[in-house]
Amino acid sequence: MPILHIFIISILQGITEFLPISSSGHLLLFHSIVQQPDSLEAEQVNLLLDIAVHVGTLFAVVAYFWKDIWRMTLGCFPLMTGRWDHPDAKLNIHIVISSIPVIIAGLALHAWDPLWLRETWIVATTTIVFGALLWLSDARSEAQRGNETMTIKDAVLIGLAQCLALIPGTSRSGITMTASRFLGFARTEAARYSLLLSTIAISGAGTVGAMDVAAIITPDLAKAILLAIVLSGLSAIIAIAVMMKWLEKQSFKVFAIYRFILGAALFVALGMGWIA
Repeated sequence: MPILHIFIISILQGITEFLPISSSGHLLLFHSIVQQPDSLEAEQVNLLLDIAVHVGTLFAVVAYFWKDIWRMTLGCFPLMTGRWDHPDAKLNIHIVISSIPVIIAGLALHAWDPLWLRETWIVATTTIVFGALLWLSDARSEAQRGNETMTIKDAVLIGLAQCLALIPGTSRSGITMTASRFLGFARTEAARYSLLLSTIAISGAGTVGAMDVAAIITPDLAKAILLAIVLSGLSAIIAIAVMMKWLEKQSFKVFAIYRFILGAALFVALGMGWIA
């Protein structure tokens, strides 16, 4: 695989993974520009690269939110002693509850593997539709709830919303932030919970994918994987820092507008025959 390809994919995924703008839409545009061999080997290598960049972005979340991760780790002790009302224990409980729906739905989708869900018109449509929902949720919610006020019901609703992210173009971070805003959580709190929640979703998806392609790893591929992890991790942590700073004073509307432009670009590319 060309080194430039690895650079672009890693940085693109790192930047778009946690911003609520749909990483799949960007990758679809990229692959339409850079034609690749259509073979089983190429497909497996792409899957390996996809896993690698997700590992990198996972490291970025852990590095940026290390204090929250440490709180969650300490929260395991109150859980083991039955103190479920402890703030750190409650955060763990909510993260697990929000993760259960997407784990079940993800395993079912992996077994079913409906190829039609990856069609360009679906990615373009979901990019626009869920961009509109992000705008609406942000515009209608003036509430500034903190994550410490989250209830079991909130966690369930956010978890159910996360299942929609299995449809390419939805954006996992986008739909969970949208759900949190509809529930009245502050922008930075919505982003924080979404990114902490991503640790389980990314770990689960990466594990399932790795089981499919682990046997094809060679020394050269291992070097490419390491490079992808580093590049995606660095770009992701920068993207997270910029987004969190932005959301302290600004809204999600700029991301919604960007999604409208991206979705329109996908429809134009599809109409012109640039993308199948």
